[in-house]
Amino acid sequence: MPEAGPRSGFVSNTFVPAAHPGPGKGTVVHHDTDVVTTAQGAVRGMRKDTATVFLNIPYAAPPRGAGRFAPPRPHEPWDGVRDATAPGPNAPQAARGLGEVDMSPYFGTGWSRGEDHLTVNVWRPADADGDLPVMVFVHGGGFVAGSTRSALYDGAAFARHGVVLVTVNYRLGIPGFLDLPGAPANRGLLDVVAALRWVRENITAFGGDRRNVTIFGQSAGATIVGGVLAAPEATGLFQRAIVQSGSGSGAFTPEQARRVSEAAAEALGVERHADAFAEVSDERLVEAVGRLAAVDLRTGTHFDPLVGLSPVGLVLDTQPARSVAAGLGADVDLLIGTNAEEGNLYLVPVGEHAASTTADVHAVAARTHPDPERLVEAYRASRPEASPGELRSAILGDAAFGAGSRALADAHATHPRSRTFGYEFAWRSTAMGGALGAAHTVELPFVFDRTHLPRLHGPHGLLGPQRPPADLAARMHGAWVRFARTGDPGWEPYTTERRATMRIDAEWTLIDDPRGQERRAWSPGNRHP
Repeated sequence: MPEAGPRSGFVSNTFVPAAHPGPGKGTVVHHDTDVVTTAQGAVRGMRKDTATVFLNIPYAAPPRGAGRFAPPRPHEPWDGVRDATAPGPNAPQAARGLGEVDMSPYFGTGWSRGEDHLTVNVWRPADADGDLPVMVFVHGGGFVAGSTRSALYDGAAFARHGVVLVTVNYRLGIPGFLDLPGAPANRGLLDVVAALRWVRENITAFGGDRRNVTIFGQSAGATIVGGVLAAPEATGLFQRAIVQSGSGSGAFTPEQARRVSEAAAEALGVERHADAFAEVSDERLVEAVGRLAAVDLRTGTHFDPLVGLSPVGLVLDTQPARSVAAGLGADVDLLIGTNAEEGNLYLVPVGEHAASTTADVHAVAARTHPDPERLVEAYRASRPEASPGELRSAILGDAAFGAGSRALADAHATHPRSRTFGYEFAWRSTAMGGALGAAHTVELPFVFDRTHLPRLHGPHGLLGPQRPPADLAARMHGAWVRFARTGDPGWEPYTTERRATMRIDAEWTLIDDPRGQERRAWSPGNRHP
């Protein structure tokens, strides 16, 4: 899309010409505005307390037919005012759950059908008057699920604290990430880049400052953010990035991706080419994803970077951490971290944590590391009182998220033109009798200041029956907002000499290299066969 400011704006029902004061400036958003004009056309949002919300705004054309396997294209302009007061469709996906924990606030309601699903939601302060920091969120869901409709991603708290929040839908599963001849790789990532271009072109009309954009994501969304950080085509589209429980070394190699696409072609009975896949219905593509979990992705040089958690994801010749070490993203400030017990989410709700044995610990180590005995010894040395379930969870969590996050943090910290900040979220959920702990996803309600949601509580809610510390959400949400506004979350930077990391719990503690022994066990020279 060409770089341009908004053509015009509307205040109530009165036409107001757009202002053109220079880069980063645009239409002044008045207090009673509920209609904004984007480069594609006008949209009408709705007021919700102190925020104005615009839902289901297209940033790219509907991916129909063969277009599902093509790069994102600009959306056609529309006449009149497009209603932006109701949620829209999302990417095709199967219903998702994780055993005994209620993950509906995270995954949402599943597939809401409709082709025009490459859309964003925008929250802005009701009294926005321009030049506000912008945050662009990329949801998680294993590259196969999730959407902007999920209850956790309501942006009211960000708007209340002076941020314009944009949440992004992108292609998932086979249309989004299966690597196929005749199609560009990483189409879901290309969607996110297209959304960032939409932000650059249009966000001034919503009161945002396009010179102050922070992209952030969680889980698969965070891994995509790492990929965007290392993508040359995204250079200049954002100034800051936040990576929550992602990985800078979570991309499949082309060889691994080919194995997955061959299995998908066999499952569907079609040729391994984008033209053949374009003839397959969305329903069959969604169903086929579930048959790819058994693909063996270990090669002579690499393990499965997602440890079996998803059969599709980014496909790159060079991992994002290495690209960042070489200089990509060197001008972007980075906040990056993980949760203290990431692996618990994949073990506790399905009864495997308590049932884990020493053999299970060695099995996960052998699946993820060329010297499994040495890896297990390193974890036992750093966690001498740990049970087999705790060791298994720690190794699984680091294989999927921790090791790759630390690699990305170290790579980024070598560049003097920007700053790196590290965190570890350690507050323990009391769900599942207290066993869920500081698992994957538990930090999200705090970042979005949504801990009050009823479905997050109770014995099977993500946060458990006991209320978290009263100020923890406000403090964590505030740190994310401060980083977006200033590039500093409120603690000392992470450097390769010190590796300062803020441990976020009821009390916040800055710790130097808190997982040093485990980090060294996963160093690049020790990571692959």
